[in-house]
Amino acid sequence: MGRLTTHVLDTARGRPGAGIALRVFALEQDTRRMVAEALTNTDGRCDEPLLEGDAFHGGEYEIVFDVGDYFAAPAGPDDPVGSSASVVDANAPRFLERATVRFNVASPEEHYHVPLLISPFAYSTYRGS
Repeated sequence: MGRLTTHVLDTARGRPGAGIALRVFALEQDTRRMVAEALTNTDGRCDEPLLEGDAFHGGEYEIVFDVGDYFAAPAGPDDPVGSSASVVDANAPRFLERATVRFNVASPEEHYHVPLLISPFAYSTYRGS
């Protein structure tokens, strides 16, 4: 049974991206329809697959990660950077408010894992396993 999962890693702080809201959209011609939403857990993953089984179809998708609030929030006590301050100035304009990943699903019977590596000024992704 195919499924869609994600994992967010904060490369600025060297830890999972916890508490990041995200939405999944199915794209069909000129239509953009939200099909799932979730919040990352303490490991930077979602507790359940974003889509699976009959809800997961072939076609074009987009995952939108709300990273702006995450980087403006104060770091926790276990932050390896060693400060409780946010990574960016919470009052300054944000370079990245959202990180958007658009991809195609050719074989919906397979597992599509879409990790996101983030910092306040850049992000990257790949098809994981």
